[in-house]
Amino acid sequence: MPEYLSPGVYVEEISTGPRPIEGVGTSTAGIVGQTERGPEEPRLISSWLEFQRWYGGFIPDVSYVAYAIQGFFENGGQRCYVTRVASSEAVASQAVIGNLQFVAYGRGAWGNNLRIKVSPPSNNAPNQFRVSILYYTNFPDPFVDPTDPANAANPDLRPPDTLEVFDNLSAEPRASNNVMVVINSRSRLVRCDWTDDGPAGLPMTGFDAGEFSQGDDGAAVVAADFTGSKELIPVPAGLPTDILGRGRGLDGLATVDDIALLLVPDQARDDLFTPINNAIITQCELLKDRFGVLSVRQGQSNVNNVDMPRDTLYAALYHPWIWIFDPTINDYRLVPPAGHIAGIMARTDIERGVHKAPANEVVRGAVEIEFPITKSDQDMLNPRGVNCIRDFRPDGRGIRLWGARTLSSDALWKYVNVRRLFIFVEESIDEGSQWVVFEPNDDLTWGYVRRSISNFLTRLWKNGALFGTTEEEAFFVRCDRTTMTQDDIDNGRLICYIGIAPVKPAEFVIFRIQQYTATENQQ
Repeated sequence: MPEYLSPGVYVEEISTGPRPIEGVGTSTAGIVGQTERGPEEPRLISSWLEFQRWYGGFIPDVSYVAYAIQGFFENGGQRCYVTRVASSEAVASQAVIGNLQFVAYGRGAWGNNLRIKVSPPSNNAPNQFRVSILYYTNFPDPFVDPTDPANAANPDLRPPDTLEVFDNLSAEPRASNNVMVVINSRSRLVRCDWTDDGPAGLPMTGFDAGEFSQGDDGAAVVAADFTGSKELIPVPAGLPTDILGRGRGLDGLATVDDIALLLVPDQARDDLFTPINNAIITQCELLKDRFGVLSVRQGQSNVNNVDMPRDTLYAALYHPWIWIFDPTINDYRLVPPAGHIAGIMARTDIERGVHKAPANEVVRGAVEIEFPITKSDQDMLNPRGVNCIRDFRPDGRGIRLWGARTLSSDALWKYVNVRRLFIFVEESIDEGSQWVVFEPNDDLTWGYVRRSISNFLTRLWKNGALFGTTEEEAFFVRCDRTTMTQDDIDNGRLICYIGIAPVKPAEFVIFRIQQYTATENQQ
C-alpha cells in the first residue's frame, strides 16, 4: 500500500484491464552447417547478401548450407540464425602487428588467406593510422597490393574477395576510435586484442607484418561437430577466451529463444542422417518451442524403402531432393529441400499465419525434382508422414510442396500446422504471463489471467486460427476454484486449463457427383 504521511496531492498510476499477450515469432529459422568462412557462434542473418558478407559463398561438394540459405530467403524467409560448423581440432589463424594481435573470426585454414596492412590515416593526424583487411578465397601468387594506386596497371593485380578499411584509428584506450573497439564491433573477418605489452602505437608497415598463419581445418567434421557445444569457442594462446564468442552447432542454437524452425541441411548425407536427425528432434522435443525440418537421403526412389527418422510430434520429413541452378558451375545441382521448405513455412506464416498448412505452395528456385512422384507413390508415402514435392508443370501449376504431415503416429498431431500452432500458443502464453509469478494467488489474479488469455485466443479465432462459429466453440479458459485445490494454493500453484480447437487442413477435397434429371428434382 502507498504511504500518505504528509498533506499534499498525490498522483498515482494504476493498471486497468488485462495485460495483453503478444504472439511470438514463428518464422525465424536456425541453420547449422559448414560455410566457406565466418564465425561459429550463432548470428542473425536477414538476407542472402548478408550471409555472403559474413560467411562467403557456395562450397560445392563440401556443404549444402549456402544453397539451403539461398533457398530459404528465395522462398520468403526473412530471418535466420546461422552457426558455422568447424572441426573440434580446428585452429584459428592469427597475425601480430606491433602490440596488436589479430585472430581470424572463425577457426580454420580459411584465415590463412587474410592479410592486414597498417598505413597512415587519411586525416594525417599524429598517432592515428588506417587498418586495411583483405580476404581472398584463393590467395593469389604473386600477391600484389591492391590498396596501392601505383599497382593499378600491374597484370598480376587481383582485387580481394572482401575488403575492410578502418580509417583514423587510435591506440588510446578511452578514444571513441580505439582500434580494438572499432574492429571488434565492425569487422566480419577478424577480432583483435593487445598483447601482454599493452596498448601502444602500431608501426606503419606494409603487408609483410600482417601475414596470417597457423590456421588449420583439423580433422574432417563429424556428427559431434554439428551437435557442437554451449561453451566458449577455443582461441589461440594469448587472446581473451571469449574473443571468438560462445556456443556453436545445435547446442549453440539451443540458447537462442527466437528460433522456431530448426534444420541442418547436411543431415541428409548418409553418415549424418541418423545422428543429426536424432539431435534435431531431441532439441525440439526438449525445448518445445521449435520445429525440425528434415530431408530424406538422396536416391530414395523406392517408396517402400524410404529411410525414416524416429516418430516425433516436432519434425517433418520432405522428399525428394530438388535441382536448382548453381552459379559456381553454371549448371544445375541436386540439393536437399530443407532450406527451401523452411522458407515456404516462413512465407506461409507471414502471409497467412502459422495456422495455415505450409503446403500447396510453389517451391521457388526448384527447376526439377530428383525423380517424379506420382499419386500412387504419395499414396504410399503420405500415411507414413513423408511430405512430397510434386511436379505439376503439365497442369501449369509448377513444382509444389504437396504434403503437411508430421512424423507422429498420433492422429491428434499428424498435421504440421496444428503442431506449430500449439507451439505458438504455448510459447506466447508462457512469455506473456511471466508477470503472474509471485502475484497473490487469489480470485483477482485468476480473473486477470483468464481475461489476458481469452483476449489473446479471441484474436487468434478472429484471424482464422481456431475452429468454430463462436468463441465458445473455438476455445475455453478456466482458472478458478475448480482447477486447483486448496493444497495447490497452499503450495504456490496457480493452475489454468486452456482448450483450443485448431483448424485442420482440407487434405482430402471430395466432390460427390451423381446423375440428375429435372423429373427427379420435382419428386
